[in-house]
Amino acid sequence: MVRQPDTQDDTPNGPSIWAVSDGRAGNAAQVRAIVQALSSAGRWMQLGHIQGEGHRSDPIVLSPRAPWTWLPGGKWPAPLKALPPEQRKLFTPPWPDVFIAAGRRSAPYTALVKELSGGKTFCVQILDPKTDLSRYDLVVTPRHDGLSGDNVISTVGSPSYFAPENIETAGQVFADLADGAGKSCIVILGGDSKAHKFTEAAAETLAGQLEALAQAGWRLRITTSRRTPLPVIARMRALADKVGARFWAGPQDGPNPYLAWLIYSDAAIVTEDSANMLSDAAWHGLPIHIARLEGSSPKFDRLHESLIERGCARWFDGDLADWTYPPLREADRVADEIVRHLIERHPQPAMKSVEDQQVVLPDWLND
Repeated sequence: MVRQPDTQDDTPNGPSIWAVSDGRAGNAAQVRAIVQALSSAGRWMQLGHIQGEGHRSDPIVLSPRAPWTWLPGGKWPAPLKALPPEQRKLFTPPWPDVFIAAGRRSAPYTALVKELSGGKTFCVQILDPKTDLSRYDLVVTPRHDGLSGDNVISTVGSPSYFAPENIETAGQVFADLADGAGKSCIVILGGDSKAHKFTEAAAETLAGQLEALAQAGWRLRITTSRRTPLPVIARMRALADKVGARFWAGPQDGPNPYLAWLIYSDAAIVTEDSANMLSDAAWHGLPIHIARLEGSSPKFDRLHESLIERGCARWFDGDLADWTYPPLREADRVADEIVRHLIERHPQPAMKSVEDQQVVLPDWLND
């Protein structure tokens, strides 16, 4: 994640970071995206002068219990008592330079670290904390949540990020995909959620559309998510076998090709239920065709509208179109804002002028 000292005797290199989530995969992915963007070489070079302490290389997953979880995050009394004893022990100094967390159940701890560190730690909360925003240094929420404030960054969709080294590795492992030019499409399937249901009827409609695309010469690469219902997985696997499409639903299907399929595809079909999946495709600048499921919600309606207005997406009607737009790089925008604040807190040392630098010539040049 971030290069830090291997032993206590080593000199730290850059700010220390704690990356925190409430265990939900989508929330953890957003934290990881921002941390990876912050750790990119260009940004890290700007922060190398910061002598961080208390860095934790492994992500922190918090699992608070009831009755705390029944209450809004801003009303948790003694939030540390909501955690198992081994997780409470994590909240001890030295405090990090940056604390980045996502999810409503992590929000009380972001505010707590800001308080316990005496404001030393720059505390970033991803998603609406449902409490006083002044308890955080930076709040990152999707535009469709409708949250605003002086310390709020509104993103189109979710912050996604793919590190150059990961892209290179995926490109090498799945290099065979680069041979096919044109008419390739990644199909990213979500599943049931509070707002949407991947019903048998929705699966039947989508399967028929995908089969028609395959018959028209499109090379399909179909991948599922943790929320995809088992009957839908079985139907789509059978479809892939029938039309000669590639299919991945888990380790039983081999190495995960998700990133490689994003790299080497010409278009994307993404079900409407996941902001993260839609944002992943938008990060790569793929023409996104949003596939409908059953159900809706005002929040997701606004998400879809924001992606369509920006030129990233259109509704899927059975045909695939080709268009271009600037890739959606919201994690980079958030990381740049964090860098700006860190440099304000930890000014970069002044460079020596040419006159102040002394150069000693080798003896042989004086002969």
